[in-house]
Amino acid sequence: MRRGALLATAAALALAGLAAPTTEAAAKPPPGSQELVRSAAADPAQRAAAAADQAVASGLDDLRVTPNESYRRSAVTAGAGGMYYVSYERTYKGLPMVGGDAVVVADGNGRVRDTSAASGATTLGVATTPSVSAASATETAKTVLTRVDDSAAPRLVVLAWGHKPRLAWEAVVSGIAAGHPSIQHVFVDAATGEIADSYDQVREGTGTGYYYGTVTINTSGSGTSYSLTDSTRSGLKCGGQNGSAYTGTDDAWGTGGGTNLETACVDALYAVQREWDMLSSWLGRNGINGSGGGFPTRVGLADVNAYWNGSYTNFGHSQDNARQATSIDVVAHEFGHAIFQTTPGAAGSGNENGGINEGTGDIFGALTEAYANNPNDAPDYQVGELVNLVGSGPIRYMYNPSLAGDPNCYSSSIPSTEVHSAAGPLNHWFYLLAEGSSPGGGKPNSPICSGGPSSVTGISIQKAGKIYMGALQRKTSTWKYAGVRSASLAAAVELYGASSAECAATKAAWNAVGVPVQSGEPSCSASGNDFSLSLSPTAGTVAPGSAATTTVSTSTTSGSAQSVALTASGLPSGATASFSPSSVTSGGSSTLTIATSASTPSGTYPVTITGTGSSGGHTATYTLTVSGSSGGRTFTNGTDYPINDLTTITSPITSTASGNAVSPVQLSVTISHTCAEDLRIRLQGPNGTWYTVKSSGGSSCTSFGTRTYSVAVTQAAAGTWTLEVRDQYTLDTGYLDSWSITV
Repeated sequence: MRRGALLATAAALALAGLAAPTTEAAAKPPPGSQELVRSAAADPAQRAAAAADQAVASGLDDLRVTPNESYRRSAVTAGAGGMYYVSYERTYKGLPMVGGDAVVVADGNGRVRDTSAASGATTLGVATTPSVSAASATETAKTVLTRVDDSAAPRLVVLAWGHKPRLAWEAVVSGIAAGHPSIQHVFVDAATGEIADSYDQVREGTGTGYYYGTVTINTSGSGTSYSLTDSTRSGLKCGGQNGSAYTGTDDAWGTGGGTNLETACVDALYAVQREWDMLSSWLGRNGINGSGGGFPTRVGLADVNAYWNGSYTNFGHSQDNARQATSIDVVAHEFGHAIFQTTPGAAGSGNENGGINEGTGDIFGALTEAYANNPNDAPDYQVGELVNLVGSGPIRYMYNPSLAGDPNCYSSSIPSTEVHSAAGPLNHWFYLLAEGSSPGGGKPNSPICSGGPSSVTGISIQKAGKIYMGALQRKTSTWKYAGVRSASLAAAVELYGASSAECAATKAAWNAVGVPVQSGEPSCSASGNDFSLSLSPTAGTVAPGSAATTTVSTSTTSGSAQSVALTASGLPSGATASFSPSSVTSGGSSTLTIATSASTPSGTYPVTITGTGSSGGHTATYTLTVSGSSGGRTFTNGTDYPINDLTTITSPITSTASGNAVSPVQLSVTISHTCAEDLRIRLQGPNGTWYTVKSSGGSSCTSFGTRTYSVAVTQAAAGTWTLEVRDQYTLDTGYLDSWSITV
C-alpha cells in the first residue's frame, strides 16, 4: 500500500457524494420512478425516498432548477418520529455544484413534509471551460498554508457560494496553517485565478481526560490478543499517531495516569461510546455518520489542542502536559464535527457557518455529558472545564458565552467573528431551550438579549437535542443562523406540533438571542388542544421469553384535556405489546409491557409508541434490546477466496431464516491480509441493496485478522447475502478465509 497520509482520505471525502449510488432527478420524473413507488410499498425508507424524488423531479418549492442542472440523491437518513431526510447533490452541465445541495423531509408513508435548498436555480449561464490550468490552481491553493505536506489534482466545479455561481477549481491541500494541522479545500476561480473561497476540514477543540476511573468499554479480541477496537460500533477504535489501534495481551487497559496514552484511549472510547448510545436512544440517529458507522480516534498529539480532520479525531494535552484532552465534552465535541459533516450539506464556508459547526460540537458535548451523567464529570454546559487548558478553567460557557468573552447575542458582526466565538449565540439558544432563563435546581440563570422575551421556559436537554438534530437533517452548505432558526422551528413542529410548548420555546429562545424572525418560517400557535407523550425509561434489555416495561406519560400542553389512545409498532418477531390502560386522559399515564417469546431474535429494535387524540398524534421511541441466542439465524461460508491487488471477490451465503432480518445484522469476517487499509468491504442483501461495511484508506497498514461489523438493513432475512471484498491498492495480497452473518 502506498498513498498520502492525509490527503487520500480528504480527497475521497470531497468526492464521496458523487461516488455513491444515486438517483437522478431532473426536470421530468426519473425513469422507473413510478415503478419505484409501487415496489416500495412495504419499505418506509423507500416510500420516503420515492416521494422525495418526485418532489425534486417536479421542482417543488425551492427545488426548481434549469434544464442545465440536475439533482442526484446522495443519502436517505432515518430520524426521530418516523421521518426520513433525503439529501441531494446538484450538477450543472455535468459538473459538481458546490453549494447546490438540497434536502427533502418525507415520512414513511411517502408524504413530503419539508424541503430546503442551499441555492436557487442557476438562471445565468456559467462557463464550463477554464482559462486557468489545474496546475496553476493547485499552486495558488497552496498559498493558504504555511507548510504544504500534500496535494491532489483539483476537480472542476461550479461554485454556488457567494453572489453568483462561477466556474472554479476545487483543490485539496494539507499541511500546517498558523502552527496547526490543516486540510484546506480551496476554490480557485477558473477564469481569474483568484481564490474565490476556502474552508478548513480540520475543526479544533480542547479538553481533558483520565477522570472517569474504572469504566466498561467495548473492545475486541480473545485469549491473549486484544485491541482497543469497538467490535459493536463500526469504525470506532483508538490508538497512537500512526493510526493503529492499541493492542494488548489482556483486556485491561490504562494506568489511570494523566500522561498515559492508553488511559487517554479508555476515556476517549468511553466518551464516544456514550455519544453513540445517546444518538440512538435520545435522537434516533444510527451511529456517528447516521448509517451505522463511526470514525477512529488518535491520542498523543504533540500539541495543546484536539481536532477533527474529516477522517478521524485527534487529541493532544493540556498546556502543563499533565492531562490528555479526552474528557467527555471534548471528545463528543470533536465527533460533533463529524456529525455536522455527515448530515446534509456537509461542512460549509465562512465564519458564521463555522461558528454553527463549533456550536454543534458544544451541543453534542453537552448532550453526551448529560446522557453519561458520570459523577466524576457532572453535566454543566461548560466546555473543557476539567482540562484547565491554560490555567483559566472552561473555554466556553453555553449558558452565558460572555463569561469567556464570546457574544451572547446574534448581530451583524457574527459573519466576521472568529468561529469559536461565533458559536456563542447557538450555545446560548440551546441552553435557553433546554433549561430556560431561570431553571432553578442549582443550574445557572441565563441572560436574555435586548428585545427578547421576558423569560424562556426550558423543555429538557433531550427534547432540545431532538429539535436540533431535526434541524441538522435539514442543513444545507449555505447554512447561516437564519437557516438554523427556520430549520429548528420546522423540526419542532414536526416532532411536537405547531401548538406545542416545545415549538413556542424554540421560537422564544431564538428571540432571546437576537436571531430575527425569518420570512416564511414555520409558525408556533398556542391555540387549540394538544398534548405531549414521553417514556420512562426509554430503553430496556431482556432475554428471549422475558418482558420489559415502561411508563407512558401524557400531559396537556394547550387547551383542554383529551382522550389519548395508545398503540405500539416496530415490534420484533414473536413479541407483543399491551398497555394498562389502553387509553388515558392527557395528564395520565399507562404501563406498557413488551413481552418477547423464546423465538424472538436477538437484536436492538426501535419500538414506536403512538398516542392518538382528537388533536392528532404524537410518538416516542422505546429502544428494546433482546439479548442472548434465539438459534438458527447465523450462517457461515468457509470457502477460501484469494484477494489479489486491484481485484474484487464475492462470497455468497444462503439464509433460510424466517421473517425480516434483525437490523443491524451482525457480520464476522476473517481475512488473511497484511494491509486491512487496502480493503473495501460491502454487503449485498437478498433484495439487491448494497451496504458499505468498511471503507478503504489510511496512513499505515495493519493485519486484518477477524473483525466484526454491525450493518443496518431493511429487508427479509431469507435469501442470498453476498460479501464483496475489493483490494483497492497494490503490494499487499491475501485471502478471505471465512465469514458469517447473523440475521
